[in-house]
Amino acid sequence: TLLWETLGKQFVEYEQVAPFLIPEDQQRRLLKLLPLLLKAWEQSAGVIILPNTQLLASEVSKLLTKEIKRNLNGKPAEEARLALEQLLRQKGEAGDGYLLLKSVYLLSQTDLRTMWNIIGSGLPAALMQCLYLFFTVPLKKTSDDRETSEDDAQIQEMLVKIMLNMYKEEQGVEELLTADKLQSLIIATSSLWDQCSHSWKVPTGRVLRTISKAQTKTSIVYLQAVDCIKIAIQNLFTLADSLPPCDVCEAASILLCFVKDSYPVSSALLTEFESNDGYQLLLKILLRCEGLQQSEGDPYLDEILDMLTCLTTCGKTELKVSGNIVHPQLPHFDFERTQSSGMTVKNLQPFQVLQSIFQRSNDQHLCGRILAAIGTIWAWDRVNFFLLEWTLQPINQFTDIIHFKPHPVQIQFFRLVESIVLDLSYVPHEILKKVQYLIKENVVPFCTLTALQCLLSMTQKDLLFSDIFRDSGLLGLLLALLRKEAKILRKSAGTHLPGLKEGTEKELNVVMLKMVAALTVRSVRNTAVLKDYGMVPYIKIFLDHECYRSATLSILEQLSVINYEEYMSIIIGALCSSTQWELHLKLDLLKSLLRILESPKSHSAFRTCSGFNGLLSLLSDMEGALQDPPSEQWAAVGQPCIMELVFCTLQGITAALHLDPVNSNFFQRNGLFEKMAEDLGSLGCFWTEGKRQIPVSLEKKRTFAEFLDAAFCTSEPFPAWLKNCIWILNFLDHMVKGTLHQESYFKERKPEMGEESRDDQETPQAKEEHSVAFNRPGNKLEMRDCTIVHAGAVCVMVRLLPKLYKEGHAQLSQEIQCALVDHIQSLVKSEKSRQVMCESGLLSTIITSCQDAFCSDSHPLHLPLTRVFEKLASQAVEPHVLR
Repeated sequence: TLLWETLGKQFVEYEQVAPFLIPEDQQRRLLKLLPLLLKAWEQSAGVIILPNTQLLASEVSKLLTKEIKRNLNGKPAEEARLALEQLLRQKGEAGDGYLLLKSVYLLSQTDLRTMWNIIGSGLPAALMQCLYLFFTVPLKKTSDDRETSEDDAQIQEMLVKIMLNMYKEEQGVEELLTADKLQSLIIATSSLWDQCSHSWKVPTGRVLRTISKAQTKTSIVYLQAVDCIKIAIQNLFTLADSLPPCDVCEAASILLCFVKDSYPVSSALLTEFESNDGYQLLLKILLRCEGLQQSEGDPYLDEILDMLTCLTTCGKTELKVSGNIVHPQLPHFDFERTQSSGMTVKNLQPFQVLQSIFQRSNDQHLCGRILAAIGTIWAWDRVNFFLLEWTLQPINQFTDIIHFKPHPVQIQFFRLVESIVLDLSYVPHEILKKVQYLIKENVVPFCTLTALQCLLSMTQKDLLFSDIFRDSGLLGLLLALLRKEAKILRKSAGTHLPGLKEGTEKELNVVMLKMVAALTVRSVRNTAVLKDYGMVPYIKIFLDHECYRSATLSILEQLSVINYEEYMSIIIGALCSSTQWELHLKLDLLKSLLRILESPKSHSAFRTCSGFNGLLSLLSDMEGALQDPPSEQWAAVGQPCIMELVFCTLQGITAALHLDPVNSNFFQRNGLFEKMAEDLGSLGCFWTEGKRQIPVSLEKKRTFAEFLDAAFCTSEPFPAWLKNCIWILNFLDHMVKGTLHQESYFKERKPEMGEESRDDQETPQAKEEHSVAFNRPGNKLEMRDCTIVHAGAVCVMVRLLPKLYKEGHAQLSQEIQCALVDHIQSLVKSEKSRQVMCESGLLSTIITSCQDAFCSDSHPLHLPLTRVFEKLASQAVEPHVLR
């Protein structure tokens, strides 16, 4: 504060005496104030505290302007440049020029009024002359360069900052016009770029871009009067052949800034640019950028492309086009109601440059940037797509050549095509015809794949595309191609033939199947077309390959809509013909079956196609699969996968029985619950030795719900066999209540594209890694009264009761047995449940399955089983049932 007070007093004294001093004395007294200004500024964290800052700024700026002119006056360019550097460079004690420059630099950062005073001093024109010299006259290197480089960088930073602050104001640009150095510098950047001072290229570009943004009518008239744009274009045409592409881009971007930024004020410079082949210049420059590394020249190349994109909206009149809307269109599309935002295309010439570059170049970066520019123009206004496509037809024409472009460009292009439908809600029929032709010709498989993925995304948006692609012949084309591939797969029959598809072509088969699946979803007509083509036997062939299976099942599920019997025959046939170790195939088939069984209309077809016997045969095939320790082959499969197969099989049976008296009666009458109990008992986790169990006294007694919860607690030392038994009993408990088909205990597998069927190819370790994992049950078993839906499932639990045993685990075995009996007792609490159970034959099942418990009063199960029996017997009013 003291320093600022001192400086303020001294400057007031200077003001008072200055009018009476000769110029040399004025200058000397003013210069004496500046070290104090710098010191005060440094000690006050960059804050200037003066009552008359504007006057000080004006005086210091005038003096700096005067010193610059004095040092440059009448000297040749190189000599003037040296004199200028000596003036501004700090040597020992701060020289006058450096003091003035730094003072102006500090004052220029205060406020707008102070800046206006600096601008009014004549400094803008003087510093432009300095910049012209620094840019156009590179100095020869000397041995002192290393010592002075740091000082030069500081001087450069201050000079550039002052100019940026001055030239961003319109007044600053107007002041420049008092000299001729602005147009000289612009022309110099277009003619001397390869001969100029390298260290001043970027600063010069920054300054000229700042000036460009603050152009006025006066400055535009000035530049037009001296043919600045015309001369710069002619110079750049010459440089474009000799300079590296990145350098030409940097120089051209400066010129283009003046053209683009001036348009909101006046169209004069744009007109001059267009009438002097400016667009041809840009086309020539941009085509030279082919093959540049992505890091080379990117900022300036991207800047030119961005400015070209902006120039498409620079025009005096709106484009008027009347296109022919081809129907059908999406329901919510209405071109007449498409509102314009004002950012519409009014100038086709810059867009033609972009279009020509894409057509003539195969450079990934260039083509990608042009596609991004088109997307930007569409985003500005929905109308722009129609304005461009109905005049220049860029997307229509690009489709003819897209297969020549690099893969990333192909992906980007088809995303752009996709956005026409997804974002503009418009169906471009002509473009889609060309895309379909591209798929048919299949010149480049990757391009075909990307194109088909684009159409797939559209098809999934709206059912309308199911009709469009059927009527256009795409569905028939895909079916013919899939028939051909199916024949190759059938001939291979597990062997590796040269004709088998790999990589991209294999993925193409996947997408073709997905496309057919999408075209048949909710389209009975398309499903009928598939059936009429005789494709069902060929579609079945793809089931054996895991990468094709999901889409294939989706197609077959659509087939079920018109013929449940045919679907059931295929799925159950595939389940029964699958090998013992094709567990993933079985799981996928069962999950598909479960989705179809959600419809009650499918239950009859399931029964008549031997669905119940087919599913029970899956359990039979897993004999010994859950034994502990497991056999070598089953160990390779992994217990989670085996348990999921058991779960899905029981789910399928439950779904087929759900609310279906005919199926329930069929299952009961044919003794299939007994067969289920037999098959589950042979899985390996239940006891099958047949020896009489030795009763033991129980120290503790847990409920079945507690056992279930503990089975999934890692800290609980449960043996594997018991965990498996509890899981199966839990499945049966949900089956009793008729809810098993609605449960979900396993995480979904997501096979990766391109991998072979894991059933045949994976190592044991890989199979264990890929195996599904258990989802822990969210809620404990509810022990309140419940209605029994499938009484036969209770019979199965009772038949498995004596098999809940393992030698060496007598205590634990009897504890879980008692828990299960108590649970069964809770199931038959209600009168309705007891009636259902008596009619199902549970009384005789208890007696025949649990003879040991009934014959021994000391058996732990004797009392609870007797209570269950008594409850059921009280319901059995028929004497022969009691006997």
